[in-house]
Formats: sequence, C-alpha cells, structure tokens
Amino acid sequence: MTSYIPNTEEDQKEMLKEIGVKFIEELFNSIPQNLRLKTDLNLPSSLSEMELVNELKGLSGKNANLDEYVSFLGAGSYDHFIPALVDHLSDRSEFYTSYTPYQAEASQGFLQATYEYQSLICQLFRMDICNASLYEGATALAEAVILAHSVNHGTKVLVAKTLHPEYRQVLTTYIKKTLDLSIIEIDYENGVTDLTKLEEKISKDASCVVIQNPNFFGCLEKVNEIEEITHQVGSLYIVSVDPISLGLLIPPGDYNADIAVGEGQALGCKLNFGGPYLGIFTSKRKFLRKMPGRMVGETTDKKGRRGFVLTLQTREQHIRRERATSNICTNQALNALRAAIYLSTLGEEGLAQVANLCLQKSHYAAKRIYQIPGFEPTFTSPFFKEFAVRCSISPHKINKLLWNNKILGGFDLGRSYPELENSLLFSVTEKRTREEIDKLTLLLGDIA
Repeated sequence: MTSYIPNTEEDQKEMLKEIGVKFIEELFNSIPQNLRLKTDLNLPSSLSEMELVNELKGLSGKNANLDEYVSFLGAGSYDHFIPALVDHLSDRSEFYTSYTPYQAEASQGFLQATYEYQSLICQLFRMDICNASLYEGATALAEAVILAHSVNHGTKVLVAKTLHPEYRQVLTTYIKKTLDLSIIEIDYENGVTDLTKLEEKISKDASCVVIQNPNFFGCLEKVNEIEEITHQVGSLYIVSVDPISLGLLIPPGDYNADIAVGEGQALGCKLNFGGPYLGIFTSKRKFLRKMPGRMVGETTDKKGRRGFVLTLQTREQHIRRERATSNICTNQALNALRAAIYLSTLGEEGLAQVANLCLQKSHYAAKRIYQIPGFEPTFTSPFFKEFAVRCSISPHKINKLLWNNKILGGFDLGRSYPELENSLLFSVTEKRTREEIDKLTLLLGDIA
C-alpha cells in the first residue's frame, strides 16, 4: 500500500513521530483483526498501454448502445439526431476543457457562448429571461418551486400527477426539510390534468401550480385553462417543457407561464447513461433578482467595445448566505453550449421540421400498434411524440422480446403508476425510420 504514496522513508518516520506512533500499522488498530485483509489485493498484473486499451474496449463492448439498438424508449431522455457540427465545435479544447467561468473578464469566449444560449432559449420559450443553466430538468423544476414560494409564501404547491414521477421525487426531496410546504398532487383524467380536481384543491395559499407539457404520458395539457385557474387565486404558473416540442407547440410565454423549465438533453446532448444533462430555467423579468444560479449579460468596456460579464450570481458563494437564492454551484456550461450550437444549426425552420417529424412518425407508429389485437390506447388525448399503449401481455415479456431483437421497448408505466399496470410508454423521434417502426409492430404482432 505504501508503495503508492510518494513519501520517502524519512518523510514517513517524521510524520509518525509527529503524531506519536512508531508504525503505520498502528493507525489501523481500531479495525478488528477479523475484518482486516491478510493477503495482497487480488489485482491482475500490470498491462501495457495497448493491452489496457483492448481490455477497456472489451468491457465497454458489454454495454448496449444506440449504434446497435433501435430505441423506442423515452420517459425523459430521448434519442434525437445530433448534427456533426455540434460535436465539432463543442469538442474544441477552448470549450471542452473550460469550467464554470468565475472571473468574467478572463473567459470572454465562453461567456459570449452562454449569452447566446440564454438568448436562444428565451426566444424558443418566449420568456423574458433565462439563467446560465442548472443541473438538469428535475432540479430546475425544484428550484422553480422554491422561487415561487419566495414570492407567494404559500403553504402548499399543487403538482400535476402527469409530471415526470422522478421530477416529483426530486421536488419532494428538495422541499421536505427546507420549506414549510405540502405537495398536493392533482389527479388526471384521460392522460391530462383533471381541471375539476385542480379547481377543487387550489386556493390562495397555493404558492404555485406545476404541470408538464407535453406531460409524462406524452399528452398535451390544457395549458390555457390551467393558466386561468392558477392566476385567478394569485398562484404562480410553472411549466416543465420538452424544448423540441416548441418547434410546433405554443411556447409557455404565450400562455402566460410565470416560470418555464425543461430538460435540455434533447438539444444536442447525447444520452450518456443518463447524464450529465442540462437544466433550462426561464421566467418573467420581475423574478430576475430571485432567479437561482447565474446570468451572463452584455456590456461595453471603457473603449466602447462589446463584452460579456456575469451579471447576476445569486448563490451563497458570492453573496450573503441569507440572501442567496440557491446553493447551485455548477452550471452545465458545456451542455448549454451544445444546446446553443444545436439550435443555431437547425434554426427556426429546422427545429419545426424535427418536431413535425416526431409528431408524424409517432402517430404512424401508434396507429400501427393500435391495429394489433391485444394493444389499445391507454389514453385518447392528443399527444406529441410519446404515447401509452395498454397491453394484454406483460410489459416485461414484451420488452424482453424486443431486446432480443435489438430494440429498446417502451417504459413500463406500472413502475410509477400502479393503476396503469400493463401499459407501455413508447417514444418515437425523428430518427426512427418507417422500416424500424414496421419491425416493431411486426414483433408486437408476433407476440400478441
């Protein structure tokens, strides 16, 4: 063990003398003898660089990847096409090795890229302001609720049950011990928030109402009706959004959302075993001083030249703890950069085309699957790129068959919604071809 510690024997003797022991082994006297390892570690012999590369390649080959498998699995992480330009630019060493810029004047390039990201997201969401990113969609949602509570000081938050179940878990974890807030879940009807239940449970002591659109089931919520119900009692309206859907759907700013958040993974970020991802956070201008994280702004120097600075840094490292809006310490700068490159590459028309392809292909897949005996719609509400299918066969059995044919099947909704046992949530993005969809339906037909 000591051979890996870069201390000479003299160094070790001096340190042992200083702390009052003669031998290193004495430092482990508190560990019972029966728990100590009496032999050398069972490690393989050392490898050359070439042997090590081959070993690691062999280990990585045991993982399934989307170069070999076709994915119809979504539920928050999506297999969208990423233009080569996104990798080409974001992999430049100036960007790839950068960390969160602490000294604004020392990182003008990255600050400008972040400023462009904020501008693009504001344009896409049709919201006034955007911060320089958060961890991922779930924590962005939780931070939005904290902001709402700091404004309204209510005693409860109303959360649609159609919100991603993991987002609801993160939200509970965030506020359970820190805020005097109770979470009231609003049930759903035919895959969307039940407006009658919302009206029954909302009151002036509700800090906010939280929905997702398209929601976890892929269905489109009645966003305008929910906005009216929410603002009638003075609550804030928080919406979690799939940014790809905004190529077609009305953006949250246009239906008067107070805060709009989202998971930015679909905007040029790879699946990466679930992370790192990108938390999008936007709001109305009046909440500027309460926004978590940081914001990059544009300015001019003494010579009138355009420049960029960290305009707001409302975290506890920069200001007095009692005035901090969040303890968020890291933004997902590289992923935000990728999102900016992705949106710039596609442009408004390109994003609309991607969204339209998702819509058309998912509806083609749903139509084909619903024609198979034993498969029927779980809900009949309009959907974007995900849809739920009620199966007469165990979802586990279906997904195992699909896996054996190199297809990632749908998400088993019974895992998070016991009342939806034997329902699968399928996702169809612009990457899925007619041949892949037809193969999926053929396999489902065989198992039926």
